[in-house]
Amino acid sequence: MSSDATELLFSKGAVFDGHRFLPAGTSVRVRAGRIADVGSGLLAGRADVVDLAGGTLLPGFIDAHVHPVFAGDQLRRCDLTGATTPFGYRDLIADYVRAHPGDGWVTGGGWSVDAFPGGLPTAAELDEVVPDRPVCLTNRDGHGAWVNSVALRLAGIGPGTLDPADGRIERDGTGQAIGMLHAGAAALVSRLLPPTSDEDWYAALLSGQASLLSFGITGWQDAIVGGHAHTPGDPLPAYLRAAQDGSLLANVVGALWWDRGRGLEQLPELLDRRNAGQEGRFRPASVKMMLDGVAENHTAAMLEPYLDSSGCPTEITGLDFIDPGQLPKYVTALDREGFAVHFHALGDRAVRLALDAIAAAREANGDTDNRHHLAHLQVVHPADIGRFARLSAMANIQPLWAAHEPQMDELTIPLLGERRAGWQYPFRSLQAAGASLCAGSDWPVSSPDPLLGAHVAVTRMAPGADSDDGLGPFLPEQRLDLATILAAYTSGSARVNGLESVTGAIRSGLDADFAVVDSDLSVIADHEIGASVVTQTWIRGQLVYQRGHA
Repeated sequence: MSSDATELLFSKGAVFDGHRFLPAGTSVRVRAGRIADVGSGLLAGRADVVDLAGGTLLPGFIDAHVHPVFAGDQLRRCDLTGATTPFGYRDLIADYVRAHPGDGWVTGGGWSVDAFPGGLPTAAELDEVVPDRPVCLTNRDGHGAWVNSVALRLAGIGPGTLDPADGRIERDGTGQAIGMLHAGAAALVSRLLPPTSDEDWYAALLSGQASLLSFGITGWQDAIVGGHAHTPGDPLPAYLRAAQDGSLLANVVGALWWDRGRGLEQLPELLDRRNAGQEGRFRPASVKMMLDGVAENHTAAMLEPYLDSSGCPTEITGLDFIDPGQLPKYVTALDREGFAVHFHALGDRAVRLALDAIAAAREANGDTDNRHHLAHLQVVHPADIGRFARLSAMANIQPLWAAHEPQMDELTIPLLGERRAGWQYPFRSLQAAGASLCAGSDWPVSSPDPLLGAHVAVTRMAPGADSDDGLGPFLPEQRLDLATILAAYTSGSARVNGLESVTGAIRSGLDADFAVVDSDLSVIADHEIGASVVTQTWIRGQLVYQRGHA
């Protein structure tokens, strides 16, 4: 949907300009798709008036770490995000198999580790529902796969199969694989999956974009573009096609996948992909380096060992997916070529290694203004907090995870211990130390709704959580104020994408990319933020989403 008006006036609501809330009575004039005037007392003149109805006008949200093509593809497969229990998952799988008969692979995902004892589903549970077809279902965070016995047999996984260097096969007491494959071990099965066609990726991209537009998201950084062990295929051609035919409405930066099994010999390929992949509003200007895994399965890289169920130290400190000795050389070379490096850094050792590599690049190349950023930042050692600002390394936060929930309370805190558990998601500490913040969702790992993320960042409680449940806020000293997290989702994420002169703020001369929210966020109570919804999304002065309209 679109508006044919060449001039618009947004008025009668609060205005957040990407940094702060503007004085009451502020209106915004748009002319030919760009912001022309911002101020009070603006007259409509020939402009069509967009009545904000007491809600809030914001710059369009920009998701700094998201996987919309993979999310769109998951929505078209066996999507388990609608359930929360093993029985619910089995019902969804059974429904999918009935609707898609045959003998081919059953693929999809979205299940949560906290639904299963110890976070470990089994092949036997899948065999009860699908005994005669191979099944491979990735979990919610994308760092593991639940497979059935047929899939294990096809992959040749048995007692004698060695764990890959970047993953682990979960086994029973006899050495048999139980059906849970952690991190890189998932590739033992996923490499057998039929490739996703370019047509499928294109349809998945458009499906993912439609979902993001409904949440007021007008731009993003796709955190994996390129071949990846867990998701065979490459969405890059889909982005190029959509950019060429005009169906890609958003500004998108793609993070090209760094093959962690190779070294600098892949740099010419990345340069070729960057040069050939720029089209319209799509730029593959970043390189994604996944340094570690996740804490729940002991693959996040930690400075000290994980604890066992009795609270005693183990010998496990997680995995380094990229050789720490080579990482500074890799990052320095990428920085020299003008790439921004997008790190997956979840454990405190991964965070430190990423910062060390950025320091090496800054020392060798000077301040290139490449927007290197660390995503997730679940555990950050206090000694590394101040290094973000000193190194101009941006903190790419996923705020929805910073709350009490079963996965956190039952699977994560016990294996970290009280001291390290208190270092999790240190948003306020990073801000106070001068770090630049941007924000994202990691969808389909978690909801793409920025307002839900803002709710958790401000309250450190999950939306809908009751303050009387005995748990209270999660590390409340790390709460952010609403303006700060909204800035991270708008101007901060525009900056990490190198688009601060184009979008991410409400300022004369920038593109008229807006989200309209139904509530007045300048005065809203903290506990009500998550109940707010986006009613309209505008891109370059065109209405691309309106709530309640198909």
